[in-house]
Amino acid sequence: MRVRRPWGVALLLLALAAAPAAADTSPSPSGDSSGGTETAAPTEAGTSFRSATEIGAGIRATAQGSTGDYLYWSFPADATQRATVRASVRLPEEHAGQTWRIDVYDGLRRRQACQYGAQSRTAAAGAASVELACVLRTVRGWAEPWADDPLPGTYYIRLSAAGLPVADAGRAISAEVQVETADAGGAAAVDGALSEPLVPGIALRAPSDTTDDATDDATDEGGSSEDAAPPVLAGTAPEDGWSSGRWTDRWLWTGAGGLLAALAGVWGHTLTRGRGRPGA
Repeated sequence: MRVRRPWGVALLLLALAAAPAAADTSPSPSGDSSGGTETAAPTEAGTSFRSATEIGAGIRATAQGSTGDYLYWSFPADATQRATVRASVRLPEEHAGQTWRIDVYDGLRRRQACQYGAQSRTAAAGAASVELACVLRTVRGWAEPWADDPLPGTYYIRLSAAGLPVADAGRAISAEVQVETADAGGAAAVDGALSEPLVPGIALRAPSDTTDDATDDATDEGGSSEDAAPPVLAGTAPEDGWSSGRWTDRWLWTGAGGLLAALAGVWGHTLTRGRGRPGA
């Protein structure tokens, strides 16, 4: 009996711990296996930077358009993240050779170079589709004003065709775009952070107390709270918020290195100090 009782308690605790996990992994009505609310995939694309469709990491966005149009999407990228943009264009059944490309711009609308990937491809005549990819450089938390380093904020994707024949202009196409982000960790962290991420309209956002006061004033004057709210041009942000300037695992490795150096110094001192004064 003494042997079975601890095993029974252990199995009971294991069952209680597994129950919430089983509930979390049950499929939700929206199809999300994590138990959370899944964001609907966008089915439209913008036609300019200001009207770019916002998408999150891992979401496959689709859009219908015409050859010759510029299609725009936007996504957030935080410090120490490396973004990979993939695009697929389904072409008309009959067409001449076409060159398609994806360009990525940061929050200052500076074009960011791709480290590797097929950023531009030429589809042969009659090809059904064309696949594009662009792997950006790792986002830095801070950089000099003259540098062209990618910084935290909103990034824009532009999908377009170059050198279209006149006969193919204006023909219907369908596009799919997906963004994947990977965290490089503390190895990509830098000493410094932006005061605000490069998100359009973020300078117009008032603090919560200011917003509450403005809402109360507008309500007292008979106006609506929507009129008093400051305009925001973009609402994209990482799921966990902007982490630029926060603690990273680089501090852990730095502290561990300093501790090992101190221990090595003490060990070296014990080896070289000798056994005291020699005997007379």
